[in-house]
Formats: sequence, structure tokens, C-alpha cells
Amino acid sequence: MNWLLLLLLALGLFLAAADSNYDYYRLPTALRPQKYYLRILTHLENRKEFRFSGTVKILIEALENTNNITLHSSTLAIDESQTTLRQISGGEKKDNCVASTEVDINHEFYILKTCQQLLAGNIYELSVSFSAELQDQLKGYYRSSYVDPAHNKTRWISITQFEPTSARLAFPCFDEPGYKAPFVITLGHHRKFTALSNMPVDRTSSHDTLPDYIWTEFQESLPMSTYLVVYSVNNFIHKLSSLNNKPLFRTWARPNAIDQCDFASEFGPKVLKYYEQLFGIGFPLPKMDQMAIPDFDARGAMENWGLVTYRESSLLYSPEYTTLMGKKLIANTMAHELAHQWFGNLVTMKWWNDIWLNEGFATYVSSLCIENIHPEWHSVELDFHSYLLTFFKIDCLESSHPVSRPVELASQIFESFDEISYEKGSLVLRMMHLFLGEESFRSGLKSYLEKYSYKNADRDDLWDSLTQAAHKNFILPKDYEIKDIMDSWIVQTGYPIVHVTRDYSARTASFSQQRYLLNTNLSKTDRSECWWIPLSFTTQEEKDFNNTAPKAWMECSQTGKSLPKTLEDLPGPDQWVIFNTRLSSPYKVNYDARNWELLIATLNSDDFESIHVVNRAQLLSDVLYFAWTGEQGYDTALKVIGYLKRERELLPWRSVLDQLNIVSSLIQPTSNYGTFKRFISKLITPIYEHLDGINYTDTTSIRNQDELHLKLILASWACPFQVSDCAAQSLLYFSNWRSAANPDENNPVPLAARDTVYCTAIRRGSDEDWDFLWTRYLRSNVAAEKQTILRSLSCTQEVWLVQRYIERIFEGKGDIRKPDSVSTFKSIASSEVGFLLAKEYFMENIELISKFYHPQPETMSEILLTLSSQIYTRKDYNKFKDFVANSKDYLKNMDQAISQALETILTNVQWMSQKQTLFTRAIEKFL
Repeated sequence: MNWLLLLLLALGLFLAAADSNYDYYRLPTALRPQKYYLRILTHLENRKEFRFSGTVKILIEALENTNNITLHSSTLAIDESQTTLRQISGGEKKDNCVASTEVDINHEFYILKTCQQLLAGNIYELSVSFSAELQDQLKGYYRSSYVDPAHNKTRWISITQFEPTSARLAFPCFDEPGYKAPFVITLGHHRKFTALSNMPVDRTSSHDTLPDYIWTEFQESLPMSTYLVVYSVNNFIHKLSSLNNKPLFRTWARPNAIDQCDFASEFGPKVLKYYEQLFGIGFPLPKMDQMAIPDFDARGAMENWGLVTYRESSLLYSPEYTTLMGKKLIANTMAHELAHQWFGNLVTMKWWNDIWLNEGFATYVSSLCIENIHPEWHSVELDFHSYLLTFFKIDCLESSHPVSRPVELASQIFESFDEISYEKGSLVLRMMHLFLGEESFRSGLKSYLEKYSYKNADRDDLWDSLTQAAHKNFILPKDYEIKDIMDSWIVQTGYPIVHVTRDYSARTASFSQQRYLLNTNLSKTDRSECWWIPLSFTTQEEKDFNNTAPKAWMECSQTGKSLPKTLEDLPGPDQWVIFNTRLSSPYKVNYDARNWELLIATLNSDDFESIHVVNRAQLLSDVLYFAWTGEQGYDTALKVIGYLKRERELLPWRSVLDQLNIVSSLIQPTSNYGTFKRFISKLITPIYEHLDGINYTDTTSIRNQDELHLKLILASWACPFQVSDCAAQSLLYFSNWRSAANPDENNPVPLAARDTVYCTAIRRGSDEDWDFLWTRYLRSNVAAEKQTILRSLSCTQEVWLVQRYIERIFEGKGDIRKPDSVSTFKSIASSEVGFLLAKEYFMENIELISKFYHPQPETMSEILLTLSSQIYTRKDYNKFKDFVANSKDYLKNMDQAISQALETILTNVQWMSQKQTLFTRAIEKFL
């Protein structure tokens, strides 16, 4: 035996040993799927026998020699007697088989050890048969239902939800986004049902053994990741959109809700057309279906390629029951999911650490899309202000995480589907869009999408395409790289506060930056974070708020240190300067005392509108945050707020009320709450009365939809704080509804005011009022109206009604659907009376609730974070911390949520002990 043969033998033994001892969270890289043939038989007729069975044939290319085939599989019963393995191309074809199998529970691996080594360059066909129960956990391949009112019968459907790691619950597969392959899907089902999947139907045939059953085979798909595979067996009907050319566009819903599909059917094709123009790439599939599912979770919708699935309230629109805000939400959700057909489906991230490439982009461009189709909605400005308010709260916690972070556990994948990936991801992309300009941004995106179509990419691939476009168009200096700029925002946790210190005699300003943190006990002197910050600004003389391009940059050294920055030729001591024009970048700005005084003087003058409305909102939000953490005092903050008695625009009010809502929940149980109520009443009474309160009999006086939005927000504050006629008018509306001959058909409560009216009536009302509204909920056929009612029922101040309501969520009778149970519990936990009851119920029934939502740690995380936002004493902090420590078995895969919950409570404790008195003294002066 020569030395080369010995070396090859040793290498083979090493590879075999390495395979058998494989312990890594990612799949081995020796194999790659080339095509899937998936055949699924679904039984929906007998509710005691909800099952599916199937066979998957995978064509697998060997990239390296190996003795193992490692797939993902979870909760599937595999009939190993039916497993076959054969070589179908490459080299000398040899018989092969599976010698043995094993299961790695931790990584959800199903490992097949082959009789003969699989050789690099060859292609093999693996066939695996499996079966499982069609469960109701809203993941994998699951069942949903609705009541057919015509026959008073429950109708069942099946549907998939595979993102991010649930395809393995439905069939053995390479369940990672980087393993793209075409799929040929065939569904077996009773002939009374319709079958849907990613692609159009190719053909149907009779089942060979089951009478009245058929096989529906679909056309072969384009290469796609397993998480984008979708199929459903249902008895839905559809509305066909009118299109001049392809693709075929259909909107599906249960038969008794098809009349709520008109808006989605009309809006969807416009969205596809916009994205084709924006990206310069046509929609690649022959059809586009969208489907409203009665039981659906997954943040409201899922972008399966060619068949997008939605929660009913995120797709179905009723002019009689869906508010304008609800209509905008539907439009936003549709635009988001259809954007994924390019960003996510056509080009997919290599691994889940870059999920923001999907979600951040879809969040960003959906607002651009809606602005294009409905400019009167002002979506760009409103959406990104909303995203800023959300992201600023989360990313100021030390326990936050980067937009792109290492992902090594399934729980970390779920945790990445949060405000950081969606909202922060979209905000940094907006920043990049604004400093690159339209031409460089669009040409860079087009180049990226074309280069990586039907493939996988990571953020560096995107940065390369955009850098080339920026340099070609002379937008950035040659020594500036998009990667350096954007990675400082993407791979680093948090956001900066920029300190501006002006030298008024020299007419210069110096700048420093540091991470903004809500926890005031954390040291700030030893932190070395640095961001590349585009400095856009205007002066009191210029007032040029339209120019958002950076006039200078705060740069970072190669070692990641912030470089000194000074600007010259600024105005003198009688003029203010405002940085971050129209909030073009997601950072906060703190000025020296003189600049704040100049800003306060302008805000409290007749010239306050000379500061752009977005920057007025910015100043209000920033100064209230600075007052919370001590960078500014509450006296300064209240001087900034003082001008609001004349403010008539939405964004500044939304900034202030968003911050005051946090304070309200903390101060409500204290003796200072009376002062706070008087402060709120004085603050909002002028604007509430200017907008004619909660009166909607004459909507012609409302200037625009922003004003209507502001009217709704103010009413939600005015009623609980007894401002003007809000409560009395709400009770009158509700009383008239109760007196209606047919309240399910005739509702005199103005549509826009129903949230506030219902809540106020339940807060002030009787047991009979609660039961009346509950009956309306049970009889409603519109998901949006049902959600409004569920939120409102939590407003009761009757302890026993709250307790009954909580128990009703988890009793399992189905009156409150599982996807709605979380938002309902959160509504209760956010109410004055409900908080303590919800917290106690959660802590005492953690095992029951954990089982109810298993396996959905993200749902439990939502509840935990909601409860934490209202705990504010050191004693309760310690108690909650002990509860978490003693409940580890029920709070698995929730490390991030637990850390954020405990840090939130800690910052509440700090504010109550350090700032509550200062805040109360400041608002007393305001009064």
C-alpha cells in the first residue's frame, strides 16, 4: 500500500469520524439540494383525525465525499422502511442505501448514515416518507377554522407557516436560507377543497385508492429557500384583480368575507407595478395570490413567494368597520410583503444574522410605495417618525442588539424579528438613501438584485454595489466606503447622541458623540462606540429644511475611535442652529444652553412654524429623553413643551404624548398623579377643543388625514383624563348604540371614534355594557372590528370582569383566537386595573400560559416586556427577577426578552427615585 493510498484512507476515516461526531448548529456543507419533489396528503374531514402524510424526494449534489446525509426534521414520524437512496448521475452509478439513522434533538437534525460513501460531483435521490398531526400551533403545516354562518358549521382549512425554521415541522429538508432549490409540490385532498401553493396548478388527477380524493400538482417553482414554501387545502373563494398583463393576481378569503377583499384586490397590483419600476426588474412569477387566514400569527403576514398569507385584519377591509388607520395598516402590510418578492425571495440573505436585509428593506420601501400610490397619506413622514419613536425606546437599552448580529441558536433567529431588524433597519437605509441620492441608491439596488437573483447575499454584497454606484456618481469621496459608514450602524448596538458645543464669538461648533443609554448608572466615560454620522443642518437665517444632504461627516478612525470635528462659519450668538435636518438620520442632538434658549424663544413666538414640523417633533422628543437621563433638566424640557398650546400638527404632539405615556403608567399609582392629570388637561384642552373634540358629525372641517389622526390620539387622552366633553359624548354615543333596534347592523358610533368611545363606555359602564360589547364581538364578521372590541373590553375597572376576561383568554373555548390572545392580554396588562391582575395571573399561571403558547417563545416575550414597562419599585424588581430565575423551564429561549424586561424595570426604578420629584416640580410650575 503506497503513501498516497494510506493518506486517502486516513482522510476518509477522518471525514467519517467528523460526520459522526458533528455538533454544530449549522448543517454540514458536504451536500446541497438540487430539487425537491414534495407530495403531501391532507385529511380535513374528521376533526379527530387531522393528519397529513407525505413523501419528499430530494435530488442532492455531493460537494464533498461524505457518509452522512444531515437534514432538518422535527415532530415528524418517519417511516424508515420506505426510505430509499440511489445515485442518479455522475461517475459510475453504484447501488446505495441508508444503513442507519440518528436524531440530534438539540439541532433538530435527522442524520442518515449511508451504506456507501457519497462521492463529490455525483447527484443522488433521497426519498423519505413521513406523517404528523395537523396541529393548531400556527407553525409548520397547521390547521385553522371558521364558522360557516349559512350552515352554522365549523369549516377547516390547512396552511403553512415556515419562516424562519418551521419547514422541518412539515417535511424533512435542508431548512436553512442558503439552500435554495426548485420545488415540485403535489397536494392530495378531498375534491371539495381547493389546493394552493407557490406556483399555478399544472394538472390534477384522481387519487388511486381514496374515493373523492384528488392530487393537485403545481408547476415547478423557481429556486427558493424552504422558509418560502407554502401550500394550503381550503374551501376559500377568490376575487380576481383586473390586470392588463401578467401576473394573474387573486385575493382569497373565506366565502363569508370575500366582500372585504375589494381594497386588497385593487391595491395589490399597483404595488407590484411600483416595485417593478423601483427595482427595474419584473415580477418573476406567473401568478400572485394573497390569502386571509382566520388563525395566523407571524407579525401579521408572511411573504411566501407567489402566495402571501395574512392575518385577516391585515388584508380584509370593510368600509363600514375598518378605520382609516386600519386601511393604512392593510396597505402597509401588503406593500411590505410584496416588497419581499424581490428583497428576500428573489435575493435572499445567506444566514439569519442578516434578516434585516429582508425586513429593513421591506419596511423602508413599503412607505415609499404607499407615498407613491396614496400621497395624501404622507406615509414616508408619518411612518419614519413612528419608527423612530419605537426604535429609540428599544435601542437605548444596553440589552439591545445590533441590526446584524451573530445567530447561533433558533431562539436568536426568532429574537431577530423585532424592532431592531424592522424599524432600525429601515431607518438606517433611509439615512443611506438620503446621503446617496436617488440615482446612486436606485442604480446600486438594481445592480445588487440583478447580480444575486435566485441566489443568496450578505450585507457586504449590498455595500459593494452601492459603493460602486456612489463613486461612479461622485456622491462620496473615493476614500469613503459604504461598508465603513453603514457597518457602524448595522453591527453596533445602540445609537449616538451628538453633543453640539458652539463658540459664539468664533462662530464655530465642536462635536462629540457617545451612545445614548437609558440606564443612568452605566458608566459613559469608558465607552468607545463610534458612528459615521452625516451632519445635515440649517440656521435661523437659512431655514432650509429641504436640504437633508450632509454638509459634513463625523468620522471614525480605523481603530473605531471618534475623530474630532469642528465646523466653522456658523451664525452669531443671536441665531440658533438645528442639526439632523428633518430627522434624516437616527440619532439625537443635544445643544449647549445658549442654543436651547434660542430654540425655545422661537418655539414660543409667533414664528414657531419657521422650524419644520419634523424638527419640532425632534426637539420635543430629544429634550424629553435628555430630561429622563439628566442631560437636560425638566425645567428646560417644559419650556420647550410650553409652545404646544398653539401647535396644530400631528408629529410634535405624537412625540410628546409618546413620552408622557411612559411617565403616566409609572406615576399613575402615586400621590403625584393628580398633578399630572391637571398638567395633561391644561396641555391638551386647547388643541382638543380646536379640533372639535370627539364630534364627528362634520368631518368637512378636518383639513387632512394628519389632522384626523391627531384628533383620534387626543381623544384617547382626553377621555380618561376627563378633558372637556370627551367622556360625556362617548357615553352618549354608546347609549345610542345600545338603544338601536339592531345593534349588529346599525351602529351610530362614528367609525373613527370607536376605539375611544368603546373604551370610555366600558371604563365608566356597567356589567351589562361589557356583556353587550362582548356579544357584538361574538357576532362580528370583521376582524378589524373584533380587535377594536377586544382592546376596549380591557378598559373595565371592575376587578371581577378583568379576572373573567383574563381567564377567558386561556380557557381554550376558541372565543378569542390564539393570534388575538396576546394583544388582548397586553391590552389588559396596560390598563390601570388590569395591570396588577395580569401580572399576578402571569406569574401564578406561568406553566399554563407556557403550554398554551408552546412552541412560541416570541409570544411569551411580548407579554414579559409589556408587564415590565409598568413595574417601578425596587421591591417589585427583585420579586420579578426572582420569578424569572425560578421559571426558567417556562421561559426558555427568551434570554433577550428577559434581559430587556429587567433593564426596563431598572430604568423605571431609577426614574422614580431620581427624577419623579423633579418632573412633578416642573409641571407644577407649568400649571
